[in-house]
Amino acid sequence: MSSVEIRKVTDRKGLDAFIDLHYDLYKGSPYDAPNLYSDELNTLSKDKNAAFEFCEAEYFLAYKDGRLVGRVAAIVNHRYNEQWKRPAVRFGWLDLIDDIEVLRALLGAVEDYGRQKGMTEIIGPLGFTDMDPEGMLIHGFDQLGTMATIYNYEYYPKLMEQMEGYEKDNDYVEYKVFVPKEGMPEKLVKLSQMIEKRYNLHCPQIKRSEVFGPNGYGQKVLEVVNKTFANLYGYSQMTQRQIDSYVREYFKFFSMDMLCVIEDWNTPNHDVVGVGITIPSLTKALQKCRRGRLLPFGWWHVIKALKFHKTDIVDMLLIGVLPEYRTKGANALFFYNLIPVYQKYGFKWGESHVHMETNTAVQAQWQMFENEQHKRRRCYKKQL
Repeated sequence: MSSVEIRKVTDRKGLDAFIDLHYDLYKGSPYDAPNLYSDELNTLSKDKNAAFEFCEAEYFLAYKDGRLVGRVAAIVNHRYNEQWKRPAVRFGWLDLIDDIEVLRALLGAVEDYGRQKGMTEIIGPLGFTDMDPEGMLIHGFDQLGTMATIYNYEYYPKLMEQMEGYEKDNDYVEYKVFVPKEGMPEKLVKLSQMIEKRYNLHCPQIKRSEVFGPNGYGQKVLEVVNKTFANLYGYSQMTQRQIDSYVREYFKFFSMDMLCVIEDWNTPNHDVVGVGITIPSLTKALQKCRRGRLLPFGWWHVIKALKFHKTDIVDMLLIGVLPEYRTKGANALFFYNLIPVYQKYGFKWGESHVHMETNTAVQAQWQMFENEQHKRRRCYKKQL
């Protein structure tokens, strides 16, 4: 009989414990990028997260000998399941001590929840949508994490290997892409100038006043994200409420010269056909926020990174081009326009976002630069 007790989160006190466990487990880690408590609370609160328009979830805590030793979220994304004809329950926000008994109890709770909801498969780690961190780190434990990804200890995948019935569903890879110390590759310059001239594609400088509103760049950018990632693993399209929420909550923090859009000037309204969302790395700043709180002094470290670019690293959160423009080499325009900005701020390298190991087209775009494939993460599956 298991000595692990599973308790369902039913109130704010339980949700606080659920969020705070990560800070306790990763206290002092030089690699973890702890999320802000307020962001976690908003994401996990059913009355605040717009994803609950098409998702339902429960959160579970694991106790052993009276001590909190693990957590997990059980999520059903009905929009994704219907789109992909895949009745799956997701597990996410998985954290635990190095104990296989705890993992079995946590995933067992998610499996039971999935069966109650009529699901036939469990997959994860995944969030509510593709905008949440996903994939368990299986390589790169000595590399600095990013705010958009999961960092976990090396024992996590070792424990997963002991779980009966679980197997690989999908792997993601991440790259460290080094910024040229001066200038940029001649091939990139020639290719970009040719693309601008031949296809009339251009990257305008965006003003902050142009971001917000129903016809603002924020709306246009996320519409392109919806179209670009529509057929990728784990993705479910953002609703209008989600788009409004992301624009309102996050775009106000972006540096406009690090937000790059590609427009097709052949169209009457200069349609946005590609987006590049990049920000200074916040990992070191977040590590200085005590238990994910901005007060009393955490806010200053975040401001220094966002406004004064006090970091060597740039996080390339999202880079995407509409399918019909990829064969035109439009991706090159991002780097042609952003590299001078990175050089101005003194960034030494960029952290790519996760992309599927089979997506060779995305990986090929890094070949113009010195690069290193330094992280790999995995999603698992099991038939219920």
